[in-house]
Amino acid sequence: MVRNKVAPMEEGSKLQQFQPPPPYSVDSPENRPYSLDSPENRAAPSNSQSTTASTPEFQGCWTIVVVSILFIINLLNYMDRYTIAGVLDDVQKYYNISDAWAGLIQTTFMVFFIIFSPICGFLGDRYNRKWIFVVGIAIWVSAVFASTFIPSDKFWLFLLFRGIVGIGEASYAIISPTVIADMFTGVLRSRMLMVFYFAIPFGCGLGFVVGSAVDSWTGQWQWGVRVTGVLGIICLGLIIFFVREPERGKAEREKGEIAASTEATSYWDDIKDLLSNATYVTSSLGYTATVFMVGTLAWWAPITIQYAEASRKNVTDISKSEKAQINLVFGAITCVGGVLGVAMGTVISNMWSRGVGPFKCIQTVRADALVCAIGAAICIPTLILAIQNIENNMGFAWVMLFICIVASSFNWATNVDLLLSVVVPQRRSSASSWQILISHMFGDASGPYILGLISDAIRGDDNTSQGHYKSLVTSFWLCVGTLVLSVILFGISAVTITRDKQRFNDIMLAQASPDESSSTGSVPEPTKTDDDGSHVQHM
Repeated sequence: MVRNKVAPMEEGSKLQQFQPPPPYSVDSPENRPYSLDSPENRAAPSNSQSTTASTPEFQGCWTIVVVSILFIINLLNYMDRYTIAGVLDDVQKYYNISDAWAGLIQTTFMVFFIIFSPICGFLGDRYNRKWIFVVGIAIWVSAVFASTFIPSDKFWLFLLFRGIVGIGEASYAIISPTVIADMFTGVLRSRMLMVFYFAIPFGCGLGFVVGSAVDSWTGQWQWGVRVTGVLGIICLGLIIFFVREPERGKAEREKGEIAASTEATSYWDDIKDLLSNATYVTSSLGYTATVFMVGTLAWWAPITIQYAEASRKNVTDISKSEKAQINLVFGAITCVGGVLGVAMGTVISNMWSRGVGPFKCIQTVRADALVCAIGAAICIPTLILAIQNIENNMGFAWVMLFICIVASSFNWATNVDLLLSVVVPQRRSSASSWQILISHMFGDASGPYILGLISDAIRGDDNTSQGHYKSLVTSFWLCVGTLVLSVILFGISAVTITRDKQRFNDIMLAQASPDESSSTGSVPEPTKTDDDGSHVQHM
């Protein structure tokens, strides 16, 4: 199949200003209302699917329905990741494994996840994304159920099925942000990404709470894990019957932000282009450094607090109800702090980039990268204060953990918005897949295992609760180092972003936005948009 590439511009030619096309006529075949029954809209390899509906009111509502479904599945995605953490102590006893082997559960999941991320990114840029979702979620649900029926002498088989769960989740997590990007632009896109990424803190917190609570109620940790499998079946039906495939770059093209072809190029060309994008590379590495801390903290913080509580009471272990209470508090802090952090990061970035309110005199297009850097910087002192006060002042430690989680969540939606602003539509799934691969491979996939190894090495043969607690607290200093690295890398992104945004505009023959024109010296022609500078694709 021959793919259309962006035509090179002749030397000395001026950048052509793209004029939005006239209103579509419904008389032409390509502009008829969307129909699931029409041959051209059935699942097939394609680079552009028409997804228009009959009335603007229905179309606008339908985009909200799609985002809502994507949010629900993303919520379940993160719930599943952390239900195991909520019952980790019981899993260790059931399989009789050490801290290092317990950390390997999450690492195995992430290894499968990151291996299949580039594959899903490749498919997501070239084929119908809805049916990639369907296949992936079916694999995920099947593996979740299978992992809960493994006998205690087959830990390797349990690891294998937890890894297969990662295959299913990769198909969804990689592609979903690109679907949202094809439906919205501007501030509205940022808001929808914010809503979508609310699922991360909610899902992590619910994973702890639900997994621990169901384990406590039933007396079997397996039922705490099966909950997400049951809900996954419902989500599979929602995807099949209610999600439609938007055309790639549709919202930006309707707004007049892009004019060049969005047909896929070769995968090698995609990789070379991404590697030459300094903002994409440095922000991905900065995000990875933060994810290392977040994933490690989420995995080991509850059990560290449990060891501290046992040490205070001078016992080897605490009761299941006490463990459930710790998981409940940590889950609540994760939910509330994460949602607050995602909202704060998105709102501050939007206001700063548009020069609104307190940012009127310091407006800058570097806002996304700066907000991510500031969030990582706040995490450094709060994490140190939290881990040093767990044993002696748990109330203060909870407060510091809350602030740390809030600050670390600044970059969930903001970093994705940053990626979308410098990567062309036909390469966004690939860009997202490689960012997630790197962030998980060197972040929350390896983090729990590395911390577990360090903890085991420090503790030696000391199996007391005090020994476990001290070794884990000492190991957390590694996370402080990764946060310092994150601040530096996002700072570099703030320097390179103006050049890479201009590069995006040149490639896509786009009209520069008012914020960007100040750095390039060009004055764009006015484009009709919503009051807040947003645009929504009518599906």
